[in-house]
Amino acid sequence: MAENPQLFGNGMPVPFYGEMFVLARDGVEFHVDKIPSAPSGHVKTKGTIYLSNIRMVFVASKPVGNFFAFDMPLLFVHGEKFNQPIFHCNNISGFVEPVVPENQNRALYSTHTFKILFKEGGCGTFVPLFLNLVASVRRYNQFEAQSAAAANVAPRVDPLQAAQTPVDDMMRLAYVDPNDPTKIFLQQPAPESQLRRRNYHGPADNAY
Repeated sequence: MAENPQLFGNGMPVPFYGEMFVLARDGVEFHVDKIPSAPSGHVKTKGTIYLSNIRMVFVASKPVGNFFAFDMPLLFVHGEKFNQPIFHCNNISGFVEPVVPENQNRALYSTHTFKILFKEGGCGTFVPLFLNLVASVRRYNQFEAQSAAAANVAPRVDPLQAAQTPVDDMMRLAYVDPNDPTKIFLQQPAPESQLRRRNYHGPADNAY
């Protein structure tokens, strides 16, 4: 994860090189723990979820303390579960590991618990796309790890390698739930600038 990733003025995340946004879903409620900049360390707020072939990014409608967005690399998400409680709204819960800078100790960073609640409309479009994309990213990473093992090379766990996951067919064949207000990007949204990011811990640069 990465708190407060770079955003354009319209709230869209500044993309990485090779990143393809799949969908945006407004009106979700987002919960996440262990946020140092938030009061009590826990965030519970409404906003928009952006899903790409690399990550899921929550962008808050209004900042909570210094918190305004949360970036979750799909490769670092685990324990995800779609919940359909009888008396409450449908939601996705799970865990996400931190993106630790190379020169820092992993022990200084915590695993986060998150929950996405669908309080406005259905989720029949969002949930299958999210679960299929996470599964596809894992399959690709497993293939990369096996290839590295065969070559006697230490496997790399780079969240950006998920960009190699094919998503075109997944988007074309996605089920569109008429009760789900999720917006699928059949064409990539026009960016406010040509800024692109090369990694999680460096600044964006111009693609041209």
